[in-house]
Amino acid sequence: MTQSIEKLAARERQIVEAVYRLEEATAGEVQNAIDDAPSYSAVRAILATLVQKRVIDYRNVKNKYLYRPVVPKDSAQKSVLKNLLDNFFAGSPTKAVAALLDVAGSEMSDADYSALKKLVEKARKENR
Repeated sequence: MTQSIEKLAARERQIVEAVYRLEEATAGEVQNAIDDAPSYSAVRAILATLVQKRVIDYRNVKNKYLYRPVVPKDSAQKSVLKNLLDNFFAGSPTKAVAALLDVAGSEMSDADYSALKKLVEKARKENR
């Protein structure tokens, strides 16, 4: 069974996040995509561990391993967000959105606020 991303060690999660950003990458590309990256051999070892945990997969192309996520990005995002909601906001979407607006509010445009309003209205209609 695939291990949940939020249960990974910090360095493992950092590498998985890089693989998600890159979509498919070699160990060297993953290493280059990480700030304060571990050595190349450490990245390869962590990638091998993540393959064993079935978090990422790989394919061999011309003697290079290309790593890619097992779980689609949108599914992984929902899983991580659900965990964050449960653990940091007592399961309250209102508290999570309030925190998000507090953090990102000054960077949001009128178009961002309008898009959020439409998403809330759509969710309200679909959940009735």
